[in-house]
Amino acid sequence: MAKTAGLKNLPQTTRGTHDAPTVIGRIPVLDLSPQLNDDLWPARAFVGEVVPFAATAFREGHDLIGVALVLTAPDGTQSTRPMTPNTADTDRWEVRVPLTSQGNWTYRVRAYADDFATWQHNAGIKIPAGVDVELMFTIGAQLMSAAGADMARTAPERREFRAAAKLLADTTNPLALRLAAVDNPQLVAFIQARPLASLESLSAERTVIVERARAGVGSWYEFFPRSEGAKRAADGSWTSGTFRTAAKRLPAVAAMGFDVLYLPPIHPIGTAFRKGANNSLTVGPNDPGSPWAIGSADGGHDAIHPDLGTVEDFTHFVDRARKLGLEVALDFALQASPDHPWVTEHPEWFTTLPDGTIAFAENPPKKYQDIYPINFDNDPEGIRAESLRILRHWIGLGVNIFRVDNPHTKPLDFWEWLIREVNAEHPDVVFLAEAFTRPALMQALGKVGFQQSYTYFTWRNTKTELAEFFHGLATKTADFLRPNLFVNTPDILTEYLQFGGPAAFKIRAALAAMAAPTWGVYAGFELFENVARVGAEESIDSEKYEYRPRDWAQAATQGTSLAPYITQLNRIRSEHPALRQLRNLDIHASDDDSILVFSKYLAAAETGTGVDDAIIVVANVDPHSVRHTTVHLDVTRFGLEPGATFDVCDLITGAIWTWSADNFVLLDAFTEPVHILRVLGQKPGKASA
Repeated sequence: MAKTAGLKNLPQTTRGTHDAPTVIGRIPVLDLSPQLNDDLWPARAFVGEVVPFAATAFREGHDLIGVALVLTAPDGTQSTRPMTPNTADTDRWEVRVPLTSQGNWTYRVRAYADDFATWQHNAGIKIPAGVDVELMFTIGAQLMSAAGADMARTAPERREFRAAAKLLADTTNPLALRLAAVDNPQLVAFIQARPLASLESLSAERTVIVERARAGVGSWYEFFPRSEGAKRAADGSWTSGTFRTAAKRLPAVAAMGFDVLYLPPIHPIGTAFRKGANNSLTVGPNDPGSPWAIGSADGGHDAIHPDLGTVEDFTHFVDRARKLGLEVALDFALQASPDHPWVTEHPEWFTTLPDGTIAFAENPPKKYQDIYPINFDNDPEGIRAESLRILRHWIGLGVNIFRVDNPHTKPLDFWEWLIREVNAEHPDVVFLAEAFTRPALMQALGKVGFQQSYTYFTWRNTKTELAEFFHGLATKTADFLRPNLFVNTPDILTEYLQFGGPAAFKIRAALAAMAAPTWGVYAGFELFENVARVGAEESIDSEKYEYRPRDWAQAATQGTSLAPYITQLNRIRSEHPALRQLRNLDIHASDDDSILVFSKYLAAAETGTGVDDAIIVVANVDPHSVRHTTVHLDVTRFGLEPGATFDVCDLITGAIWTWSADNFVLLDAFTEPVHILRVLGQKPGKASA
């Protein structure tokens, strides 16, 4: 007994059971990508996204292998794509595939002994060297004969293979002619389409959920409808803007090229502990309160603030937006003011402290006395059912996008359940996570279902910070986290914008619009609003706590608006498919610590237009300076040959230059701080040294 103790804990194959299946295949296929956390959740993509598929595959010895992606579309159509080895010689095989329809795609990776490639490699070495010459020809002829007898192949294929076998075996022919038997272009095409393979191994199956394009691509604009059309009387009282007056702003938003309009909460606002101007605890009679303090005697999350209008007014607003090419996104904030009907109807949905009071929301040092957070543990089934009911209500009114407030303060299993339930009924619904939180938690929200997420972009300002940040978005988290690069929010006015002047606004807009397929702007950004409340990173006289009508017409007349530049950025995005991708961003070098360089590229087969699309962005991220330096490009990253010269066109100014791998640039932050360059094509010949 002592000699066999512990054998029960060994793998089955070590206990003498020779017919037990092994985990590894005959040709190992490992580390499939994309996949998340050992396939706990599916990876995600959006319609039109070019997804890099990869796997590690190898075999013992020196014989060659082939690897292919076996891809099944939502309609059951199966296709096979050959994968190519990574140039780093890591046994990593890759292929990029545009996923073109919405639904669940599945894939497996097939590895096999590439018998023809192995023979061709060996014959190419041995026959010219006079080693095993006839043996090599015999092996080749046998391969061709076997393929010629394969009834799964077409009759023309079998004829070509039999002819090749005959030439290889004919010892009366010169060696060069016999070797050339396998160079027939038709034969090569047949072998490429269906390799001569053995020892085939198939990986496990993985799933990629492909969602509608808006889940991954969009230009967002945020405004408060109560401010659009608000009027102040001589006595200091206000008349709120309404959905009808806010609808008058929609054509201007659409004209700037935005396609999503996000509205902060539109529900009744509580009066208990209402905040005054600049988050003051002292409230005046004309202070409208924070829209995030949801709920009053007029209703809760399924109601509309009476000042904004009726359900009919709201649907008119949504319809008007849709006709202009805008989707309306609503805020979904699971919290309540002390006046919310839930407080009396469902006190179990809140946290009662030992002194009998209900805990209000805090984000130290910030305190939100006008908001009660939800307790998800006292009645999880009740709050789940109510949340699903609310979302169904707004979906029924034409809303398919929800910006979710502070999702990181709610349980992850709640979001996994809720998003799955909603998307099962309404696969076009998109959820954006407003989650400025720890990386692991932010990323987990994407894994459990959120289609988009806010990011740390607003706090990444230097060349080094931005390069690392953009690279991570494009590579490390792209399978599950889609960034929405908002340049500002009602809560965020960074020091960079406060003190960087108009140049800072231009730089941030260009970086956000070019680096990610989804970006966003909060109203006032185009007016260079940069004055912050003392000691805070948000605008003074924040619109969260008061009405803030803006004179858009005056800014346009005086030429003091960034709107024309934003319009240019959105037009460039719409015209260049490379900019509507996330995973194709490459960082390049410059000799200046404030000149950031990156490119985005799609090959002709991926653009849908049949033409390569390559964009190079060169940005001076120091808004206080004029910078000149040399930038160093890896031109192979956007489809050109090493040493190539090529023309580029600045899509902002129209200037055209001839570039190569190394180029002098001068960027004046006070005029044009960013080059957005379209690569026009490679010129004949090579660049001079």
